[in-house]
Amino acid sequence: MASVRVERTEDGFVARNDRGAEVLMGTGDEQGVFTPVELLLVALGGCNIVTVEPLTAQRGHRMVRLAMTVQAEKIETSKLGPITITYDVELPEGDEKAAEVLRAVAQRVEEKYCTVSRALRETTEINLELP
Repeated sequence: MASVRVERTEDGFVARNDRGAEVLMGTGDEQGVFTPVELLLVALGGCNIVTVEPLTAQRGHRMVRLAMTVQAEKIETSKLGPITITYDVELPEGDEKAAEVLRAVAQRVEEKYCTVSRALRETTEINLELP
């Protein structure tokens, strides 16, 4: 089971996992913090890139640079429009198949193997437990 604790602090909001990592959050007016929507985009990009990288490398096509930008616009106060993942890649020199392998792996990861992508695309039930 995946679990994080999110709480209000003196300085804003923080999310912590049981391994001691922290992410500072806010409304977007503060410096040095992520908004919840940005964290959603981080989760989507992170899920994709940490799955794509080892799969392309295992196939013998490790990218020199592998990065991405994940963007979405709010189309209503509490609704996002389409999310776009744009890869920024430097292919290995002389590797004729690297681009083809990257495209195939990235497509398959986004469609089938990235848990965050699937949670956004498919129905994921959310249950509130209130006092």
